[in-house]
Amino acid sequence: MNHWFSFIPFVAGLLLAPVLPGLINRVKAVVAGRKGPPIFQLYRDLRVYISKGAVYSTTTSWVFRAGPMAGAGAVVCALALTPAGRISAPVSFEGDFLLLVGLLAFARMFTVLAALDTGSSFEGMGASREAMFAVFVEPGLLLALAACLRVTGSASLSMASGMATPDCWIGHGGPLTLATGALVIVLLAENSRVPVDDPATHLELTMIHEVMVLDHGGPDFALIQYGAALKLWLGSALVVAFLPWHTGNLLLDMGVFLLAVAGVAVVVGMVESTQARMRMTRVPHLLLGAAALALLALIVSAV
Repeated sequence: MNHWFSFIPFVAGLLLAPVLPGLINRVKAVVAGRKGPPIFQLYRDLRVYISKGAVYSTTTSWVFRAGPMAGAGAVVCALALTPAGRISAPVSFEGDFLLLVGLLAFARMFTVLAALDTGSSFEGMGASREAMFAVFVEPGLLLALAACLRVTGSASLSMASGMATPDCWIGHGGPLTLATGALVIVLLAENSRVPVDDPATHLELTMIHEVMVLDHGGPDFALIQYGAALKLWLGSALVVAFLPWHTGNLLLDMGVFLLAVAGVAVVVGMVESTQARMRMTRVPHLLLGAAALALLALIVSAV
């Protein structure tokens, strides 16, 4: 029964992920004193994109067409490895965190290749920035997850998340706090949020993720937007996975998990409302800081 229950957070992520960008935009609108778009706006946008046709340049190849599908598919597979607190993931095994990081890297690779396949100088510039920042983001994510696993003494994300009890935090609060801080920075970087990137900008010279998808349209762009929402949900789930909020009741744990993921979206909205985007030359410093926090957490956990 518990095994089948583990599919509920996975299905909830697939269905509710588009709510998170809408929640972030609503928080930003409230802080700015505006009405803002509806929370469920992305669902409407996805329906419009799907109803339209796609136009492909003669300079592109199958890589451009496969990019959105491969990226979204890889994120869906990574979501299947992500636990919801004490509710284990549908797929769980020792070393699954390595596959999760690899799937996110695979999704990024196809996004970059699709951008380069257009032959556009703007998209090539965005792809170059994305690849450069990935060099700093992926070690931070890998080290942060490794630190959490080291503290709990488990090699599986689902088992480690279930063992992150209040008693575990009392004994190992330092490394878990450092790892969670690193995961928050990774969340902002992986999802191209402020202060790393500004998803609301329209200046190609300053965009990172958005500039890579300028030539996509119709169902392809719908897959890209949906995949981005899924990645935001996945990152939020990882941030709250090791927090000591477990109640012992599966249904109540599920409700708390959904509220916690929504809370992360609210925090991201507050960050974007109060912080300016960093200079692009300063972004590697922030990402190196996340990797340093994660490495320190791993070292402290081993002491």
